[in-house]
Amino acid sequence: MRLIFTHLRRHGSAVTLAILIKLAGTLCELALPSILEHIIDVVVPLGQLGPVIGWGALMFAAAWLCRTLNVAANVRAVDNAHRVSFEIRQELFEKTIHLDGEAFDRLGLPSLISRMTSDSYNMQSAAQQLQTLCVRAPMMLCGGVLVAALMDLPLTCILLCILPFLIAIIFFISSKGIPMFRTVQAKLDTIVRIMRENITGIRVVKALSKEETERERFAAANADMTNTDIKAVTIMSTPGPLMQLCLNIGLSLVVLFGAYRVNQGQILPGVILAFLTYFNMIAMGVMGVSRIFVTMSRASASADRIAGVLETVEKEPVKAAQESAAEEAHIVFSHVDFSYGAADEVHGDFAGEERELAVSDITFSLQRGESLGIIGPTGCGKSTIVSLLMHFYDADAGEIFVDGRNVASYPKQELRRKFGTVFQNDMIFMDTLEGNIDFGRNLPREQILQAVRDSMAEPFIEEIPEGLSYEAAIKGANLSGGQKQRIYVARALAGRPEILILDDSSSALDYKTDSAMRGAILKDYPESTLILIAQRVSSVMNLDHILVLDNGKCIGYGTHGELLESCPAYREIYQVQMGSME
Repeated sequence: MRLIFTHLRRHGSAVTLAILIKLAGTLCELALPSILEHIIDVVVPLGQLGPVIGWGALMFAAAWLCRTLNVAANVRAVDNAHRVSFEIRQELFEKTIHLDGEAFDRLGLPSLISRMTSDSYNMQSAAQQLQTLCVRAPMMLCGGVLVAALMDLPLTCILLCILPFLIAIIFFISSKGIPMFRTVQAKLDTIVRIMRENITGIRVVKALSKEETERERFAAANADMTNTDIKAVTIMSTPGPLMQLCLNIGLSLVVLFGAYRVNQGQILPGVILAFLTYFNMIAMGVMGVSRIFVTMSRASASADRIAGVLETVEKEPVKAAQESAAEEAHIVFSHVDFSYGAADEVHGDFAGEERELAVSDITFSLQRGESLGIIGPTGCGKSTIVSLLMHFYDADAGEIFVDGRNVASYPKQELRRKFGTVFQNDMIFMDTLEGNIDFGRNLPREQILQAVRDSMAEPFIEEIPEGLSYEAAIKGANLSGGQKQRIYVARALAGRPEILILDDSSSALDYKTDSAMRGAILKDYPESTLILIAQRVSSVMNLDHILVLDNGKCIGYGTHGELLESCPAYREIYQVQMGSME
């Protein structure tokens, strides 16, 4: 909850004004039964119409003012709550896009999405109630008890005997319910994950006729979350009937004891009527407090989840020793080991288990402008090398240098501005073609056009009626796999990067287009150091160096000719692929 209060303090004056208006409205509401009691016990017995009209007008004015102030307070509270939720979502998004690979893997995409949506909404509801119900309910409870005590202390003692039971019920039930709301949010992450998998993979689901299987899988997860939510809400709803029972018992005792005191001439009838009204107000206050605990229980669980993201510590650049050998090369990998389980091991998830290395003892160096091809079977660690080079993850052992500096010593933005990258699972954004290629970098149009030509995207773009910058936003579904890949490559080339990384960026291209694109890149971007990950030998055979991987280990490094002589695995790949082409 500290997170909500922190954001509310940023709007201190607006929040304070909303609370003061709510207090004033509640005070007007508390005054109504006292005015009614005065009219019945004092004004009516006078037998004069004027005082009755005057006090009646006062009561009407108080009721109108109560309504107006409460509406004004609620409107301001809603506005403040939306501002808070806006800021929280913005901070959460900004933090998310700067998370390193280890933190992102640990939190998970479905969990991040539910924190951005469901959890932020719970915090918005809490921020609103902190300015309204959290002001009105305690005020009605405490103010009602105070005014009732001033009106008739013996009757008030009945209330005071009931209140401890009500408070005990609230605190006991809340202690059971709050942990369950955390479980509900965790189960919501599972639902979001299944939904995301089915939405992004809908064509696979339909192609394999697995709609019924996926429906059952979602239904099971949905039922699990729903049942847990029902159980949590049921537990948190238990105080309502129990408190209502206690209040009804108290109300009955007030009526009986009040009637006795009226018969004894100790109080007037108007006091009983006003006291019953205050009793209802106190009951409303107690029920409001119960609602507050339900809302705050959800918000507390959500706030903890959001804070878990916002409080993730970003790793500061480290001062790494620079080796003279590293300074001579543009890129250096020196005996690098890495495991995706390392981050979880730190958090105790794999304590005592031997983790499997994704890459092991990787060593190579590239001069500026040289090219490296990385080839090997699926899952051998090719993309992992790219992730380590761009410092998405920290290496477990060894060092990685760019321009003579350890990548861990770079501020992330400074390091990544050096790269132009095409990933395996890249995406087309809801934007124009030019917007997708420029991607907010405000690049010269000449560079964009050159990138379009070199990526072999020009032929199909010319077929679009209005060309590169046509107004209608494109969708990924409007383009074929090969067209998407050429747009991805154009995006990477347009910034004329120091280091160009193409991770399986031509798998959907025919051999002729792939060859033409590689030739254009080598010709027009000679200053860029190229790292090309591919499954085809034809894509890497003309590069300066080739790294052959298997199970995360280097089993061959050299030129195409050298590897044909020294690396049986590479020679086998070459014979299988090139033999089938001949």
